[in-house]
Amino acid sequence: MSSEEQDGAAHGEPERVQPLPIEGLDKYLLHGERQIRQLLQALIDAHALVSVHLLPGRESFLSALVTLPEDEEWLYLDACIDEGTNRRATQAGKLMCVTQLERIRIQFSIESASLVSLQGRTALKARLPGQMLRLQRRESYRLQVPLAHEVQCAIPLPGGAGRLAVRVIDIGAGGIAFHLAPDAIALELAQTFSGCELSLPEVDPIAVSLEVRNINTQRNRSGTDTLRVGCRFAALPRGADTTIQRYILRTEREINARGRGGL
Repeated sequence: MSSEEQDGAAHGEPERVQPLPIEGLDKYLLHGERQIRQLLQALIDAHALVSVHLLPGRESFLSALVTLPEDEEWLYLDACIDEGTNRRATQAGKLMCVTQLERIRIQFSIESASLVSLQGRTALKARLPGQMLRLQRRESYRLQVPLAHEVQCAIPLPGGAGRLAVRVIDIGAGGIAFHLAPDAIALELAQTFSGCELSLPEVDPIAVSLEVRNINTQRNRSGTDTLRVGCRFAALPRGADTTIQRYILRTEREINARGRGGL
């Protein structure tokens, strides 16, 4: 995307759309190539801005889908105006692309991108994504849990060695995320923890089963590494989903009221 296009786009759209953890959102994933092509073409036709995030890391830039040849399995995106960013994009393990179409969040990742010349412009070329996330705000909403709430989840340790209490950092209808010391407990993707207890303010603990969906290493300001673990609710007792939604709505109202000076 040219500097003029990026400057103008930035004034009419949010600067960046942040990637969303996808734990618990499997039913909103598209897998069929035909569906994926249709959605990508709709983004091209709408001239949708795309936030491209270099993973691992925090670097990102604004782009747009350029073309999707019918007889190829390649997708082309506008390259960044910064050559250094382009170089790092081709070296990144993954590029997470996030955008919106008619107020619906679209998210997908591409790998092994390369720089090419396309119709007199520099573009990033990558294979079509194998899946795409497509969901509306109500389905995608994740509440960042206020520190004062101290929402916790107790996870049973192997061998009946007690429970590990972790602080929940965000929660949604489909699952939770929490921080964990790298050596606290052995974790692997798709691992299931039964008999967990989720503690929300002003209600009794909720028995839940959690399935680990993603594990990302993050470095805090002190230079210490920590794990961000995203889990989906593999099982909830009857009525628990309503309790969780009520907590989210109540907390959101409190945050909004505080922002207006009402609290």
